[in-house]
Amino acid sequence: MATTSGRTRPERGGPGSGETIDSAALFAGAALMLSGPLSILLGVTGIARDTLFSPPGYVYRFDLTSWGWLHLAIGLALVVAGMGILAGRSWGRGAGIAVAGVSLITQFMFIPYYPVWSIVVMVLDLVIVWALARGSAPGAAGGR
Repeated sequence: MATTSGRTRPERGGPGSGETIDSAALFAGAALMLSGPLSILLGVTGIARDTLFSPPGYVYRFDLTSWGWLHLAIGLALVVAGMGILAGRSWGRGAGIAVAGVSLITQFMFIPYYPVWSIVVMVLDLVIVWALARGSAPGAAGGR
């Protein structure tokens, strides 16, 4: 327990967790917990309404149901990574960078289907990768 102004507060990332949560990781964890459900909702929409979007002659053209399942899986992975970061797990930062990077790439490939949504989520994923990559490494003294 750390003492601040006469009050005690619990330390983030208890024993064996590997790291404490800095402000960049806290932001990234919260953003992953936002990006994940957005991808899950997009996935469910793609699975339920297969004919909602249909760009002609697109190189990365998949059946929208396939895109739906892909976005659903990535969304679940984003939520798991976000929970790992917020829980202070040592694997959370690396998983968050990897999954947000994969989400960014799939959103890029999804642009013709729903451009505004894809670009907004791509920006969110890019900010997540930046926040996690710039944060202090587990076990490092102090933050950046």
